[in-house]
Amino acid sequence: MEHLPLEQIDKPEGTHGRPSLYESDFYQWVQLTAEALKAKAFEQVDWDNVIEEIESMGRSERRELKSRIIVLLEHLLKLEYWISERTLNERGWRNTIIEQRRQIQLVLDDSPSLKPMLTDIYLDAYRQAREDVLLKSQLPESAIPSAPSYGVAEALSSQSLFS
Repeated sequence: MEHLPLEQIDKPEGTHGRPSLYESDFYQWVQLTAEALKAKAFEQVDWDNVIEEIESMGRSERRELKSRIIVLLEHLLKLEYWISERTLNERGWRNTIIEQRRQIQLVLDDSPSLKPMLTDIYLDAYRQAREDVLLKSQLPESAIPSAPSYGVAEALSSQSLFS
């Protein structure tokens, strides 16, 4: 990679009406920002965008956790309630359940501070998973309970619930 002088890390507004390096070449902005931090050239760091990226990383981790819980719950609900499709799809649904549990555990291992958020995430994830299953299966709303019949620990446990 061609190294630009650290001074070329533009501030968010860019210079002379041009987009900043952050806006025009994110990868290069990351590389130059890392160089500036390693060199302790803090005056060269685009702090507003560094802060934005760090906050974004946290939101991304939480979003990944929620997305994986939705997929897990969707497949648990399919396995439990979509009886007419179970015979043809059970193996795939079980495989998805196993994989999502593994991926959720990896996310929680990497970011243990997300564990306290599981209960809040879980209830909304259940609602979304239920809605998805109802749309895909065309089962009546009454076919799947509107509140989960098992808790987050049970849903995540490989020792329970259709594993």
